[in-house]
Amino acid sequence: MKPENISLPVGYNELLSSLREQITAARRRSRRVVNTVLIDLYWYIGHTILERQESDGWGSGVIGRLAEDLRVEFPQMTGLSRSNLHYMRGMAAAWPERNAIVQQPVGQLPWGHVTVLLDRLQVQSARDWYASEAVAHGWSRNVLLHQIKNRTFERSGSAPSNFESKLPKPDSELAQEIAKDPYVFDFLGLSDEVAERQLEKALTDRMVETLRELGQGFAFVGRQVHFDVGGDDFYLDLLFFHVEQLRYVVIELKTGRFEPGFTGQLGFYVALVDDRLRREAHAPTVGILICGSRNDHTVRYSLGRSDSPMAVATYAYESLPPEEQAALPDADALASVL
Repeated sequence: MKPENISLPVGYNELLSSLREQITAARRRSRRVVNTVLIDLYWYIGHTILERQESDGWGSGVIGRLAEDLRVEFPQMTGLSRSNLHYMRGMAAAWPERNAIVQQPVGQLPWGHVTVLLDRLQVQSARDWYASEAVAHGWSRNVLLHQIKNRTFERSGSAPSNFESKLPKPDSELAQEIAKDPYVFDFLGLSDEVAERQLEKALTDRMVETLRELGQGFAFVGRQVHFDVGGDDFYLDLLFFHVEQLRYVVIELKTGRFEPGFTGQLGFYVALVDDRLRREAHAPTVGILICGSRNDHTVRYSLGRSDSPMAVATYAYESLPPEEQAALPDADALASVL
């Protein structure tokens, strides 16, 4: 009798589904183990090269010869090129402790991710931060490159806020992590100042990119969320829920320069969401005001007087900081050179 003609017992499909999940999980674990062993091997090779360079004065020519000889000894093994050996040396220099390379997030990343960290970043704290985020959120190599290009590490948690005085620790620290400055909306294709509703619509039309820029954990709740307060109508620009911190996040958009009155409006919306939507299991609602520009002294005074936890950030349409943009040639200059 053919297998497809057999009468299946009760619960067979559930058993098959369970086995499929177990096999898939085991394959993932085996890949992680193989990757960890490979990273550990690469670290050892790099560390050995470093030691010999320091003790015997090895030059780049010796590393090239070593790469050729290793490829002859292990013709089926990829990754033993001269450039890869230099990356291995760089990894051993960046993470000098062998146990740490396996125990830290970098030891759980694919080799291609590690080379990106070494190529694109010079500050060790930034390398460790991006490695940790990539492991925690399963970033692909392209996503990692995008996050580095947009300077996510430098911008994360950098918006001025009153979280420390309005929220207890560690909740204040968690809330600060989600407030970037500036937010980079280069994916909108805008260049000039636009009306607030236009910016709001553009962000919701490109929600996938907006959520990526806001950061991991944000879930979109609504735009122009309506509340009736004793017959008065109020509309929140954008409302999100942070699924990792279990809190609502109210975002108000102002395309112009920051004004003290903005914090009063945002504080009212934060209190409204706290009262109408927040549940017992939720963390306190926070607000983020995103404006075109700000005076930090004015922001500090305004936040100090506010009773609601909030941050004030700016936004930009370009991913490069102003000083780097100024250093680049304009289109006409490039055209004349070409």
